Amino acid sequence: MSDKIKIRWFYLLSGFFIVLNTILVIKEMYWGIAIPLSIVILFMYFFWLDKLLLLIVFLVPLSVEIANNDLGFGISLPAEPLLVGVMLLFILKLIFDRSYDKRILKHPVTLAIFFNLFWILITSLTSSMPVVSFKFLIARLWFVVPMFFLGVVLFKDLKNLERFQWVYVISLIVVIIYTTVRHAQYGFAEKQGHWVMKPFYNDHTAYGAILAFFVPVFIGAIFLRNRSKLYRYTAWGVSVILFIALFLSYSRAAWISVAAALVVTLLIVYKIKLRWILTGLGILIASFYIFKSEILFVLEKNKQDSSADFIEHVQSIYNISSDASNLERINRWQSAFRMFDERPVFGWGPGTYQFIYAPFQRSKERTIISTNAGDLGNAHSEYIGPLSEQGLPGMLSIVWLAIAAIVTGVRVYRRAQTRDVRIYSLVIVLSLITYFIHGFLNNFLDTDKASVPFWGFIAMLVAMDLYHKQSGETIELSDKK
Repeated sequence: MSDKIKIRWFYLLSGFFIVLNTILVIKEMYWGIAIPLSIVILFMYFFWLDKLLLLIVFLVPLSVEIANNDLGFGISLPAEPLLVGVMLLFILKLIFDRSYDKRILKHPVTLAIFFNLFWILITSLTSSMPVVSFKFLIARLWFVVPMFFLGVVLFKDLKNLERFQWVYVISLIVVIIYTTVRHAQYGFAEKQGHWVMKPFYNDHTAYGAILAFFVPVFIGAIFLRNRSKLYRYTAWGVSVILFIALFLSYSRAAWISVAAALVVTLLIVYKIKLRWILTGLGILIASFYIFKSEILFVLEKNKQDSSADFIEHVQSIYNISSDASNLERINRWQSAFRMFDERPVFGWGPGTYQFIYAPFQRSKERTIISTNAGDLGNAHSEYIGPLSEQGLPGMLSIVWLAIAAIVTGVRVYRRAQTRDVRIYSLVIVLSLITYFIHGFLNNFLDTDKASVPFWGFIAMLVAMDLYHKQSGETIELSDKK
């Protein structure tokens, strides 16, 4: 096509768009403005898929969930529809182009993910609510397929690890500013701190979990010596912002997860042998059982409720006598265990807990925030929830994934030949540790806010294990294996 014809087509299409959009605006229909953006995104699907993935990562913190309670359907816009498109395109590519690296499919982490997805499929077939369970499975796929299976390919280029982290945190900072300004209008009160991050995050626990998740990443970025001073000072600034936002989130589980990550840092950096770690855990568990009466007596004496005062808020973490949030969590867990007792192998079906747990509550365990309507969340645990919904194999699949990811990350850390890869692997493991610890008290993997960074970071570990462990070179996305 000659240059003159190209210019004519450009003016013809531009004129058509201007006329069409003018007519739509006159009729007070403003969706026409999105046409150029839609065309660009369509081109990205076919020509710049790596950039589209990073765009999705950027959009996730700013996405807003749109729910229809009558249909029992909710979706986060605009991130999730874009993820669905990437998933479908990737599946089609696998069907017609068999060049996908087989080493990824055989990796221990991938095998753990395969088992988790396989068991979700099996328990969806045996589910008490198959429609709910299959929607859960499909939603899990549109997170795992783009962020993990395509993510490993994206992270063949080591620079994309940093790009992923920075684009997420840049938009997260926008949410932090929005949340902090709203919170300031209420004098940074503790109760208002539970919801001021809406509509971007459902509540302070989900918000706090993601803040905790990115704290290790940007502390680690400070120690990348081959970066400019501006880069490291910026990483300092981001770390400070994350810490302040984490403090103001009043999310006790997030605070615990960061403290746990600090302990794990010491264990990894100082190369504490596994047998000593297991011995220490054994002593702690044995001590709890030996002195459980005394421990429970101390816990029951604690009447400190959640508070705007930091010390009092920390003390409320182990209040199991009057703190409604803690007591409701115990109520949900007890209900989940009773559900597990009835269906220990296949469970009640993925995603069904919130619709089924009500009859399993006991009146003496109910709290002022208990409900029978199934509209106030799930089992509040990434481990106990699957135990009730997918049986013992479902819970073990999550534990297997956690162990496989951590072992892979530690192996990369110890064998890495460059400082950058060593730091990347360490901070990614620590970020995942914050989520695995947080997972004892809450679960967010059914949301894009947590799933995108979670599966993305696991993909980073696999990519570093396969492509960057022995050297620090980057491999372009177009390279074939």
